[in-house]
Amino acid sequence: MTALAEPAPPPVVPRMLRLANLSPEGRDALMVRRAPDMAHHVEQARPIVEAVRQQGDRALVRFAEEFDGVLMSREQLKVVPQDFARARQDVPDDVADAIAMAADHIRLVHERQRPATLDMVEVRPGVMAGDRHVPIDSVACYVPRGKGAFPSVALMTAIPAVVAGVKKVVIVTPPGPDGRCDPATLVAAQAAGVEDVCLAGGAQAVAAVAFGTDTVPRCVRIVGPGSPWVGAAMTLCADYIEPGPPAGPSEAVVFADETADVARVALDLLIEAEHGDDSTVFLVTWNEEFAGAVAEAIAGHLETLSRERRRYARAALGANGGVVVARDAGDALDFVNAFAPEHLQIASQRPRAWLDAISNAGEILLGQDAPFSMANYMIGVNAVLPTGGKAASRSALGVMDFLKRQSIAELTPAGHDALAPATRILADYEGFDAHALAITARQHPS
Repeated sequence: MTALAEPAPPPVVPRMLRLANLSPEGRDALMVRRAPDMAHHVEQARPIVEAVRQQGDRALVRFAEEFDGVLMSREQLKVVPQDFARARQDVPDDVADAIAMAADHIRLVHERQRPATLDMVEVRPGVMAGDRHVPIDSVACYVPRGKGAFPSVALMTAIPAVVAGVKKVVIVTPPGPDGRCDPATLVAAQAAGVEDVCLAGGAQAVAAVAFGTDTVPRCVRIVGPGSPWVGAAMTLCADYIEPGPPAGPSEAVVFADETADVARVALDLLIEAEHGDDSTVFLVTWNEEFAGAVAEAIAGHLETLSRERRRYARAALGANGGVVVARDAGDALDFVNAFAPEHLQIASQRPRAWLDAISNAGEILLGQDAPFSMANYMIGVNAVLPTGGKAASRSALGVMDFLKRQSIAELTPAGHDALAPATRILADYEGFDAHALAITARQHPS
């Protein structure tokens, strides 16, 4: 009789990784995020998008029943004033107060981002050139509801748009089991200054704002995080609505030097790790003893989480991430910049000493009194951040995402004449006859 094989031991969490022991290929493998097969989701979302394009509200009602398990009428697709009043009564005062405080902070930070409407410089006497910033006409803010309710997302997406001066800001969010909007999300919408809220989720919500329906306004841009179905629909609708910064599974790096506190680092690593089993979280340090102490502390904290959050954290710090021990500080910084994390905390008593060496991160939190949870809700920085390494070239969501920059120029007759000879020379060189003729014909008398 063949003996049964012993079950494999569970993976050690967090995973311990020493950069000195990794090949270049092994190091590159740490940069790869766990991501869904978007090709599959795009094909599955295609008929949903097409149905909304052709059938509008009828498709939204049908998909609410099919995907959300909610029986709705067309009239329920849009929130009415009475819903806002009811929501404020349903939301506890302390939650409403926290939403109001967060809204104030987010508004203050984003008002500082708003550039001058017109910014001109005198290139030479009589020649003025520069930029004009004007808001886009409309934007849809997608607020997910898959793993809970997220009024903070309503604040983070809508407030910058309102500050930018967008005329039509629409929040789209899935209906709850009762066919209504999450009440805290409605309180957040009002705090942001938004009254247009529509109940639709997933791919059908993206299609609704891309094409417009009898109930849901068409918008020129959509921002906010969402499921792979949302991302797939944004891909399919890209010719009709511009998607905002990419926002995929959560990811975070804590960069810790010898002055960092072990207990705080362990807890802060769990913040983004509990988002989902597709999250990726790393501690990066060059102190082996410190790394071991943090790993031990994490193992203890894991048992205090709920079963679901514990499962998420085990994946984020095990299969997907872990504790990285670098050769030295320079090696640790190289890892951070190569990974280009969505969230980065510099765990140090002197965080500004490291700041200039960080080039790639969606957000950087200086010191251990600024945990990720504070930034996600309350500090005022935007929590909609580029993921999947896109922080190497993309920015956090902000006011500029809702503004168009127009080039503006103004010349006096003297300014025109000063530029005319060189302009005509280049037009002749490139073979553009009308370009040159327009300059010659407009020459002013001396």
